[in-house]
Amino acid sequence: QVQLVESGGGLVQAGGSLRLSCAASGSIFSINAMGWYRQAPGKQRQLVATITKDGSTNYGDSVKGRFTISRDNAKNMVYLQMNSLKPEDTAVYYCNAQTRYTLYNYWGQGTQVTVSS
Repeated sequence: QVQLVESGGGLVQAGGSLRLSCAASGSIFSINAMGWYRQAPGKQRQLVATITKDGSTNYGDSVKGRFTISRDNAKNMVYLQMNSLKPEDTAVYYCNAQTRYTLYNYWGQGTQVTVSS
């Protein structure tokens, strides 16, 4: 079992910045990849960014050049630095962790990010 807890969401103005954090606990040894996904009202959950244990990253097209994902393996944490925020970035952001071998996905409760114009 893995537990994920997000923090850092809130209300920001367009053009501003926000930093999200996710702390993992439980069966930490089983985690390989971690990442961030988001879901706006009435829309499907969308990939934001992922990072593997060895540091390989992947970004959704809509956030490339604006968001940066990072990971601290020693602290079992993953971060998302969001710059140049747009109103269309408004969504609930979910932390994700994927286990080795079985590729089972765990999800956090989500944190609300609202960008005003």
